[in-house]
Amino acid sequence: MRRTTRYPVKEANSLWQVYKTVPFFKVVKNFIVIQLARYTPFLGMKNWLYRTFLRMKVGDQAAIALMVMMDVMFPEKISIGKNSVIGYNTTILAHEYLIDEYRLGDVRIGDNVLVGANTTILPGVEIGDGAIVSAGTLVHKDVPAGSFVGGNPMQMIKTKEEREVDEANTKSISE
Repeated sequence: MRRTTRYPVKEANSLWQVYKTVPFFKVVKNFIVIQLARYTPFLGMKNWLYRTFLRMKVGDQAAIALMVMMDVMFPEKISIGKNSVIGYNTTILAHEYLIDEYRLGDVRIGDNVLVGANTTILPGVEIGDGAIVSAGTLVHKDVPAGSFVGGNPMQMIKTKEEREVDEANTKSISE
């Protein structure tokens, strides 16, 4: 399930009315900061840019890879937990502009989450603590804590309980 708030528009499609929904200079500032952060290899600097200029919540030791594209309109609606990894070229969206409405939704990525490269995360979803999202996934609904998901459309690959059984079996084999 995605938790988004809908805002109907009249006249032209909602993207033509974008600067009625978000100030132009906010978008310009966000674009510049996001582009700087996308290309910097220094994780501490990248997280500082997100926290300071975009008002994002980024946990300690969060690792956001090169080329990650944060929502340029509403980055303050994104939170990333501590010790999480966001893979190369992932896109995280907190808005979507449609023909007759636009939608906004918070994106919450929990602690110790792994998001694979080239993933797209849509507005209004929550990725629970300890979850793994396979590379190339379209995250269009919530991801339960500890689960392993992947694909387009996203599907459950293993539940938290199945992962725990696998880890226990692997541990007993190696002993």
